[in-house]
Amino acid sequence: MSVSCGLECVVCLGCSRWAWKRLTYIGNYDSDSWPPVASPDDFAPVPRLCRAILAVYEDDLSRPRFAPSPSFYGVDPSSVAKRVDYAQTSGRTPPYLIYTDRAHKEVVLAIRGLNLVRNSDYKVLLDNRLGMQMFDGGFVHHGLLKAATWVLNRETDTLRALLRDCGDDYRLVFAGHSLGSGVAALMTVIVVNHRDQFGGIARDRIKCYAFAPARCMSLNLAVKYADVIDSVVLQAS
Repeated sequence: MSVSCGLECVVCLGCSRWAWKRLTYIGNYDSDSWPPVASPDDFAPVPRLCRAILAVYEDDLSRPRFAPSPSFYGVDPSSVAKRVDYAQTSGRTPPYLIYTDRAHKEVVLAIRGLNLVRNSDYKVLLDNRLGMQMFDGGFVHHGLLKAATWVLNRETDTLRALLRDCGDDYRLVFAGHSLGSGVAALMTVIVVNHRDQFGGIARDRIKCYAFAPARCMSLNLAVKYADVIDSVVLQAS
């Protein structure tokens, strides 16, 4: 009797400890063993790419509604190759723009975040089969992968032409916020695996900046593409 009671106590304590650790676990713990935080040079592109994403919210960059001046966004309206709004995406993905940043030698595709009053954005977000949608040896968010594939099917020719015209010293940069960050990250993964469709661009010339990123891929894929996808997260040290 005493032995069985002792075993029950051990099992109860073990289950309680497991439950406590699970219920008090926070995402911050995932990165405890990761390399140090970004250096100033790593962080330098973040503010201007954040402004580029905000530029997607403007209908006319030459006459901005929200920013104090057109130069705030850092996007020359004459360098914008394409703007795609909700009407053109038919709800398949949030709006985005493609432009050439000649000052920093980048071809940029910036995509906006979740629009709280757009049902189509929620449909993309809630089309979630993470843990079921296999991709590249891991698992990804089903709706975000569909959105990323749709954008690339539409824009590969544009991006390839811009890279060809700009030269081999230009980078291809994807940037997105929130819902758009998931689309941008998965576009980056696809492009890295199909670089031949982008003029054979080198992997180290492809970069993604995901602001407040959506949960869009399993940890093994996040590690695999950590060299090309930078997540920008407000996180306590």
